[in-house]
Amino acid sequence: MSEAPVAPRPGSADAAGPAPDGRPDPLLTPPRVRTGWRMLPTRVVAMCVVELQKLRHDRTELYTRAVQPALWLLIFGETFTRLKAIPTGGTPYIDYLAPGIIAQSAMFIAIFYGIQIIWERDAGILTKLLVTPTPRAALITGKAFASGVKALIQAVVVIAIAAALGVALTWNPLRLLGVAVAVILGSAFFSCLSMTIAGIVLTRDRLMGIGQAITMPLFFGSSALYPVALMPGWLQAISKANPLSYQVDALRGLLLGTPHHLALDYAVLVLAAAAGITAASSLLGRLAR
Repeated sequence: MSEAPVAPRPGSADAAGPAPDGRPDPLLTPPRVRTGWRMLPTRVVAMCVVELQKLRHDRTELYTRAVQPALWLLIFGETFTRLKAIPTGGTPYIDYLAPGIIAQSAMFIAIFYGIQIIWERDAGILTKLLVTPTPRAALITGKAFASGVKALIQAVVVIAIAAALGVALTWNPLRLLGVAVAVILGSAFFSCLSMTIAGIVLTRDRLMGIGQAITMPLFFGSSALYPVALMPGWLQAISKANPLSYQVDALRGLLLGTPHHLALDYAVLVLAAAAGITAASSLLGRLAR
């Protein structure tokens, strides 16, 4: 005597199948896992959001980092505007300086970003991230663009201070969008440079020493404080190889309307960011050992 068939339980594998209209039942059919290049954008955005969530718990960094650019504009900018010691082609020096201070403050935020990834290594967080399906390039890109968003917040503060001091800035939305892109790309490069150095030196103390050793040469070896034409020949050569110079040129051209080379500036910033992501991604495994 044959046994009566047993009806499948709701939610079991036997119950899975198409809905009455012929389409797969979303409650019973698991979603397909994204693989390859399709998962990269979502993973990058997820990593960026995770990094930015830290600002909700501690906003002290944003307040303290606003002090230095304010001092540069209030003291250095106002003083040299009165002295008229640096020729800027008819542009008031404080106006000329403001885009350079935006780039400087963004670089100073990003250049020590490698300390955070070393801390994550020491806390065991980095090892957990590396065993997930997330590609290393997505991890680095997410962190790099989170650094860019932090720098963008800092740029808004500097622009507000500059506007309060009477700097003649543009308020064209398209130009301000270009400013945001330049700030994010420049910060992405410098944060990746920091993470690359972290993958080489492996310790926070060494990274701090190297970071402090390269920040001021990068800053003074750019067009942030004075025109490139005033530099000696050897410093002009360094300035042309310095991504900060191209970021400053783009910011100055967009915010003040001075002569610029936007196509070259953005091309250099994109290539620098891509090279930085590639280098930092290749050393991420070494850092986690």
